[in-house]
Amino acid sequence: MADDGLSFLNGSGTSADKIRTLDWENTELGHPASWPNSLKTIVSLMLASKFPKAIVWGDSLTTIYNDGFAPILGHKPEAMGRSFRDIWSEVWPDIGPLVEKAYAGESTYIENFPLAINRHGYEEDCHFTFCYSPIYDENGRVCGMMDTVMETTETVLVQRQVSAVNAELRHRMGNLVAMVSALASQTFRGEEAMSERLDIFQDRLKSLGEAQAMLTAEDHPEATIKELVDSIIGSRMTAIGRIDVEGPVVALKGRKALSLSLALNELFTNSIKYGALSSETGRINIEWALRDAQFSFRWSEHGGPPVKPPTRQGFGTKLIERFVAAHFEGNAKIDYRPEGVEYEILSNSRNLDF
Repeated sequence: MADDGLSFLNGSGTSADKIRTLDWENTELGHPASWPNSLKTIVSLMLASKFPKAIVWGDSLTTIYNDGFAPILGHKPEAMGRSFRDIWSEVWPDIGPLVEKAYAGESTYIENFPLAINRHGYEEDCHFTFCYSPIYDENGRVCGMMDTVMETTETVLVQRQVSAVNAELRHRMGNLVAMVSALASQTFRGEEAMSERLDIFQDRLKSLGEAQAMLTAEDHPEATIKELVDSIIGSRMTAIGRIDVEGPVVALKGRKALSLSLALNELFTNSIKYGALSSETGRINIEWALRDAQFSFRWSEHGGPPVKPPTRQGFGTKLIERFVAAHFEGNAKIDYRPEGVEYEILSNSRNLDF
């Protein structure tokens, strides 16, 4: 069989067939057999890719695309061999400067870029994550660009819906915390014996609300340990200079973040009342690590008054040991050492969703 000059089109699919059958003589590129080797090579690589890609070539911005790019075009007039400027005329003021940058040798990468395009006979708001990168010929001259793109419209819409739902959840959580706090205050009003317990209950309720608000915040789908610690410290504004915090970025989700937030609240409250932060010289070290298959968290106090173990195990102790241990699928233990309270969490990280 005679070589028709199209052997470089070794890819299969609709786009490869269109390239073979299109009358390229009416374009700036001419017949594919006469294309420069750099263009043949990049077209071959593009057709073999499953990722949506389009090549824009020459001063006329002639477009060649693969099968993955076709859904992005929708029902636009056939784009193969047409000018990229004409194909995307409705958004050219937005993307034209980016094409010029690529032709000047500068790549552009943008995530979730909003564009109002017309590809189905009507204008629609869409979002795309894409990269425009220059293509060089054998002499190092920019002769075109590669458009590598992924439509993210559905992702952006889902993110907006989640943000709206989370905002409503934060609002309802705030109302619920306020209502429960008010009910507790009304129920135990005037009972001096219950005053201290009411304060403890409301403090725990506030901590739960703050942790829930953090987890549903638009930019915090999960909370890092550092953020949880900073939130508890900031809400108390107590002896910030005497608290040492050290550990890598470890993000926690759902129940783990809530349980650790409640545990931190208990530890800080007890330290302010009875432990290291009840004196002028006491300090707290908070550190955590995630190494290999082991996660560890450690709270240690020193420099405060001598510690006496409690005579009974209250709800707070049960919370920071049993509750946390269950959610971290590991062990959690508090040790009332004479020189200062120590609290530790140990867990096999392979069983956890960090």
